[in-house]
Amino acid sequence: MNAGSGEQGIESPGGDEHWMRHALALAERAQHEDDEIPVGAVLVSASGEILGEGWNRNITESDPTAHAEVVAMRAAGAKLGNHRLLGTTLYVTLEPCAMCAMAMVHARISRLVFGASDPKTGAAGSVFDLLADPRHNHRVEVRGGVLADESSRRLTNYFRAKRGKNPL
Repeated sequence: MNAGSGEQGIESPGGDEHWMRHALALAERAQHEDDEIPVGAVLVSASGEILGEGWNRNITESDPTAHAEVVAMRAAGAKLGNHRLLGTTLYVTLEPCAMCAMAMVHARISRLVFGASDPKTGAAGSVFDLLADPRHNHRVEVRGGVLADESSRRLTNYFRAKRGKNPL
């Protein structure tokens, strides 16, 4: 990915794959409970505590900002009573868009771990690299591709089902 690819970074207690599986379970809830695009996110403290979690809710809530990452960050901010989410790692099943990436910069999240890359709107190295941009006063360490195949397959099958096609 970018210069902060996570190779020298510190994984959250429980490990990146563990937390990505948690995010994938949230993505499944998005699809089955709300018929939303299956993207899940969980924000974890440096000590391994879940501070916030969520899934896409933009269709359900008629809110274009209710992406999984924003839902998780809002929950964490409310739990901590602070808009700064220092020392945290955000796990999300799909590479964040520009809106979500900039929210992470403003919240001062330490690490992002994502599953599938987004070649259309990805802002963590695919289309844009907002999290490592030296013009910002904070940069987020990024590790992409964790359980990418599973994350990608879930999204592909969701859209195939919407088009009446069999899953892959």
